[in-house]
Amino acid sequence: MTVYELQEVKPPFFPPDAHVMTIVVEHPPGSSGTPPHRHSGPAFGYVLEGEMVFELEGERPRVIPAGEAFWEPGGDVIHYQDANNRTDVPLRFTVTMLCAPGAPMLAFVDERELAARADRRAIV
Repeated sequence: MTVYELQEVKPPFFPPDAHVMTIVVEHPPGSSGTPPHRHSGPAFGYVLEGEMVFELEGERPRVIPAGEAFWEPGGDVIHYQDANNRTDVPLRFTVTMLCAPGAPMLAFVDERELAARADRRAIV
């Protein structure tokens, strides 16, 4: 047996009484992905196919290729992008999220809040 460590992080918090959800997300070639959103708890992911443009509040966008892991702290942090970086292949990734009870797995951020927090977004 061979074991490879994909990532090791210390998340900032776990929501009390959290439940865990694992999903697979698929975006077609060239997709801009999910609109800006946040999660109620930390999320840990792995790119299965393609390349993701990944952008969290306070961080510059980066490309994550198939075979690499990512994570986000959840809570108040806005997840700006999970776009497909490629126009010729789909993007598929899996995410395991620790969700707060009674909260949706993701909550979209409206334009007013994005404008109010524009100074927190790292500009390329």
